Amino acid sequence: MMDFDQFKEKAFAAALAEGCDAAELYFLEENSFSATVLEQELDAYSVSQTRGLNLRVQLAGKNGYAYTESLDTPENLALRAMDNARAIENEDDHPMQGKCEYRTLPALECRIFDASEREKIELAMALERAAKAQDPRIARVMHSIVGSSNTRTRICNTLGLDAMREERIAYSFVTPVASAEGQVKDGFAFRVNDDVFDVEGCAKEAAKRAVTQLGGAPVPAGKYRILFENLAMADLLSAFSSMFSADAAQKGLSLLADKEGETIAAPCVTLWDDPFHAVNPRAFDAEGVPSQSKAVVEGGVLKTLLHNLKTAKKAGVASTGNAVQGGVMPTNFFLAPGPDGFERLVTKLGDGLIITDISGLHAGLNPISGEFSLLASGMLVKDGQAVRPVEQITVGGSFLSLMRGIEAVGSDLRFGLPGGSCFGSPSVLAGTLTVSGK
Repeated sequence: MMDFDQFKEKAFAAALAEGCDAAELYFLEENSFSATVLEQELDAYSVSQTRGLNLRVQLAGKNGYAYTESLDTPENLALRAMDNARAIENEDDHPMQGKCEYRTLPALECRIFDASEREKIELAMALERAAKAQDPRIARVMHSIVGSSNTRTRICNTLGLDAMREERIAYSFVTPVASAEGQVKDGFAFRVNDDVFDVEGCAKEAAKRAVTQLGGAPVPAGKYRILFENLAMADLLSAFSSMFSADAAQKGLSLLADKEGETIAAPCVTLWDDPFHAVNPRAFDAEGVPSQSKAVVEGGVLKTLLHNLKTAKKAGVASTGNAVQGGVMPTNFFLAPGPDGFERLVTKLGDGLIITDISGLHAGLNPISGEFSLLASGMLVKDGQAVRPVEQITVGGSFLSLMRGIEAVGSDLRFGLPGGSCFGSPSVLAGTLTVSGK
């Protein structure tokens, strides 16, 4: 089997010789590890290596694609991609990125990447033990997981593009279950990269989330002032992030189409897409376009939608560097933090609800209309003090109305687990929303 560079040269030569205007290879290789512990025994264990290569050719104004997992027969791959291009009825005006320079990112140095598989398993066991030890009401731990992955991406084309990056991520995740007086509640917490060694802090956070829900009950239906805790708000932002995609807007699937320059949120709201943020940095997108940090919403005003090369050409603008395989997505997408600590936000809330957890994100919201109705839990607040846990309620409204009604943004910015995109938010005092309860 030939190496990547040999395969690339032969595939490109075959494509150009057969009449293609350009050709591009996207290569992805990933090594991953995951260990799940249950009752101090290894419950699940996975070590995998995957790789794949996608060839795109431009032929007579159309783009054709072909995929392989094996670095052999590059000429056949080129012919398959050309056949697929000929099968397309309409022209597919999707440009390729030419040769360019990229910002140099610092290498991610973390102890966890040097740890052996045995050490990672022992870390998962220690996390389970620590979670159980936090409170006598912790009955068991559903999952204690430690995982890691190393991904290498390379994009080359006949226009001179040659981009390569390596991304590494490690994580731990624990879900203890608390039980008292017939109620059973679970909590969660996670850590990323070298923070996975913060076993005690992760266990304490997860146990607290579980225990504080015990004794929860619904509240009467009505209008309530709402304070979203940071991770809950990050989940909501993630669920509605497709609104900010130019691809969705151009297909009529976003309320933000043609809204650049208009006010769509409160003046205290600034929303960043920052691919250089330390939580998950990257120098270029899936088309090899150099990354760029940008305020998508600034002071409540929509500054830009997120573009790849195709949507940018259609809109007559430059790509924002947000291409993914098959579309457009944010990179590190987050609400910029404000000046208020969480306790200050609770004081400003006065009487209302703190929402600590939302669920049903796939079934309970519509990113096209912006409407949501989500199962939620949290705390009832009176006179600026949390008085009891709340569960079995539904919080509903419109995402854009929520954004316009934000009264204050906290200082406690936190990101969810990194993936293809990473979403973050501080806690947010969101004004008044409709709550369905008892």
